[in-house]
Amino acid sequence: MQIRTPSRRRSGSTDRAANAALCVPTAVMFCLIGAMGPALAQQGSESTVAAAAILPRDLSPWGMFTQADIVVKVVMVGLAFATLVTCTVCLSKTVELFSARRNVRRALRDLAMARSLDEAVKAVREGPVARLLEGTVAELDLSTDRMDREGIKARIASRLQQIEAAAGRRIAFGTGVLATIGATGPFVGLFGTVWGIMNSFIGISKSQTTNLAVVAPGIAEALLATALGLVAAIPAVVIYNLFARQIGAYRALLGDGSSEIARLAARDLDGGAIAPKRLRLAAAE
Repeated sequence: MQIRTPSRRRSGSTDRAANAALCVPTAVMFCLIGAMGPALAQQGSESTVAAAAILPRDLSPWGMFTQADIVVKVVMVGLAFATLVTCTVCLSKTVELFSARRNVRRALRDLAMARSLDEAVKAVREGPVARLLEGTVAELDLSTDRMDREGIKARIASRLQQIEAAAGRRIAFGTGVLATIGATGPFVGLFGTVWGIMNSFIGISKSQTTNLAVVAPGIAEALLATALGLVAAIPAVVIYNLFARQIGAYRALLGDGSSEIARLAARDLDGGAIAPKRLRLAAAE
């Protein structure tokens, strides 16, 4: 009993000494953290202010354009030019189609009142229907009385089809660019978007932060390219479809004129009233 009692006292004193040794570093660490806390907070606030100072503040469309990357700028300028081209084609083709359809309708009324090819040539002086009459007269001038009448009618119909197809191609000239803009505009805008987002991720890696305030301007510029692509493509597709219907109606009117001219020529051939020289003189007056 006399031997164990001193050992217990020694062990208790040893435990108290170890606990005291552990408490001292812990207290020192808390003191250091308390002392460094204001400095760390001040440093964080300074970095936040510096980051806010370099962030672009003008997020209007023009501001985003001026701050965008050169590649995104080129994409935006190209899409704006495509929109301008769409508006120009729309205005010019609207006026051209309106004038051409009105001319063909007036010529169809004159053809309906004509009783022979000679009267039709005198009544219609200009426009695509006049070119159809000129082609018919030219084919009759190349034909002779010895030729078969059915063969003459077939050659007249072939010439009328060629002139009608040429008039359709002429009126449709320029509308293909609308189809091109409508098909490629969204993809061009998407290219600008991908490029802008790629630059935003590069900025994230350089700034070593994922703060949305740092990333948002670059993403906004990228999405602006997509918006411009849709602005260029949607009107182009709508206008192209509208012109396609109007051009189809114009070609139908030309087909009516070709049929009327073919009937007049067949009537004169069957009645023996064809006089090629007189028709040529009437066309030249």
